[in-house]
Amino acid sequence: MNLFNLSGVAKEFGDRPLFQNVSFTIFDTDKIGLIGANGTGKTTLFKILLEEQAPTKGEVFRNKQTTIGYLEQHTNLTSHKTVLEEVLTVFEDVMALETELATIASQIEAGGNLEILTLRQQQAMEQFTQRDGYTYRSRARSSLLGLGFQEAELTLPFSALSGGQKTRVALCKLLLSNANLLLLDEPTNHLDLAAVEWLESYLRDYKGAFCLISHDRYFLDRVANRIFALEHKKITVYEGNYTAYMTQKAENEKARARQYENTTREISRLEGIVRQQQQWNREKNIKTAESKLKAIARLEKTLEAPDSKEPTMHFALKAKAGGGQDVLTIADLAMSFGEKKLFTHGNLRLRKSDRMFLLGPNGCGKTTLFKLINGTLTQTEGTIRLGAGIAVGWYDQTQSDLHLDKTIFEEISDAHPYLTQTQIRNALATFLFRGDQVFSLIRDLSGGERARVSLVKLMLSDVNLLLMDEPTNHLDIASREALEQALLGYDGTCLIVSHDRYFINKLAHTICVMKPHEFTLYHGDYDHYMAKEAAIVTNQVTRKEEAPSVGRSSYLQQKQEAAEARKRENERKKAEEQIEVCEQRLAEIDTLLADEIIAADYEKAAALTTESEDLNEKLLTLYERWNELTE
Repeated sequence: MNLFNLSGVAKEFGDRPLFQNVSFTIFDTDKIGLIGANGTGKTTLFKILLEEQAPTKGEVFRNKQTTIGYLEQHTNLTSHKTVLEEVLTVFEDVMALETELATIASQIEAGGNLEILTLRQQQAMEQFTQRDGYTYRSRARSSLLGLGFQEAELTLPFSALSGGQKTRVALCKLLLSNANLLLLDEPTNHLDLAAVEWLESYLRDYKGAFCLISHDRYFLDRVANRIFALEHKKITVYEGNYTAYMTQKAENEKARARQYENTTREISRLEGIVRQQQQWNREKNIKTAESKLKAIARLEKTLEAPDSKEPTMHFALKAKAGGGQDVLTIADLAMSFGEKKLFTHGNLRLRKSDRMFLLGPNGCGKTTLFKLINGTLTQTEGTIRLGAGIAVGWYDQTQSDLHLDKTIFEEISDAHPYLTQTQIRNALATFLFRGDQVFSLIRDLSGGERARVSLVKLMLSDVNLLLMDEPTNHLDIASREALEQALLGYDGTCLIVSHDRYFINKLAHTICVMKPHEFTLYHGDYDHYMAKEAAIVTNQVTRKEEAPSVGRSSYLQQKQEAAEARKRENERKKAEEQIEVCEQRLAEIDTLLADEIIAADYEKAAALTTESEDLNEKLLTLYERWNELTE
């Protein structure tokens, strides 16, 4: 069934065209990802579907059976109810049936007209069953828990929630509604990884259609079966998920470029023939020239130049020179706020050029850990030691370092007063701030624009350890790709908090999962971490299924288990000794390579560099084995 059909739709604001000639159909089984750079009109297109805005041109057909549920990026929902009570308002009709059934039961018990009451009861029961009346409360509760709420938070007043929590409540209500088309504007904002994965599972099983705006490429890969790409003021429809879109787009661009080149070459060849025939100027030649001119006109009508590249950021991050191999060492760290313990027994070690990602649920203390490293807060227990020559740069997801009443230019020039106007303008132009836009006030910028200002400040800072708290928030896909390339080329060390799994897969050397009583390390990217977690769960289930009943474990089994435990402990100690030997040798190689005489000897320097690379690979294997044995 067609839910929506758009034909030749355009939208303009004054003289500025937002998009033109947009045509597509939304079917009742579609799982659509709507992508495009910030400011291209994605939310405006949603407003047109909702009939909150009218198109400048074109027609919008909405099926009478289409029921829309809409999640705004920033919810305006207000309520005096508790969290659970607010979500249950979705089921007001079910609760009314529940009340009616209770009333009918009371009337039957009181001796009312049994025939009439039984008929009413049967009709109400059928409706109650159709609306899943027996499970609506448990569905509401499990959906809230899936989206990251704790059991104790379900009875909190809605008015006491943060903006992100209110958005999650609005999302929960929407998912439980009877809509057959969901319009979701950045639904993964304010969700931690566990909640995003729950939402993915929910949307994959969702019986209706949805169209979601998202810059989360991993999420789009998991849930979308069509991609609507809003680029160059038009929408192109691609079948499949985000990865399929990227492949098809690259193939289409190559085909268009090839077609344009071949057509241009043919026009040029025909123009040469026309010039030649016109020089001879005989009747036959004139007819030939006229024929070729007609052929040229036909080709020119089909000539379509490839789309020019959209302006995107291209920048490089350069680390401050110096600093040893040991960048950051955290030992037995604990942090509490009053009676509330965030974490204890936190241990991690960052070495030069490492890219480590911190994962964990919202509220586990990731941002607090950054503040402890940066010296903004003081830990309750444990030690944090920065290596010699290490300078820290911090990207704050809240952009709290920006001054709202300053212009973009003033923000950069005040932070880096040694730079000339030309240098500042060049840096800002790299991040797409050009012309008079550099004099815009920070308070008037969008979230994505503020994020780019913070990245400019970071790029110009003389640091060699980057602490980045959700750096891809507010960035569109092209900007995320530019940041990925900059960090891949960065010669310093990175400790990053992110829920962007695509971003993590591109960059991570190590995953550190923050748990209340330990930090657990996984050497590899996000997919590797997930595979390890799945294997651990599988092993636990297998052991539980195979475990003998209490009291039946024999003496020989206990002895064997004890022997295996001793063997693991000995292997762990051996791995620690090998790690220490490798690290000492790496430090020696660093010292040797710093020697000008050795650095000038190409063969020695090359041999030392090769040995260093081999040792780093061996270290990764040893770290992974040590972590397995420790677990």
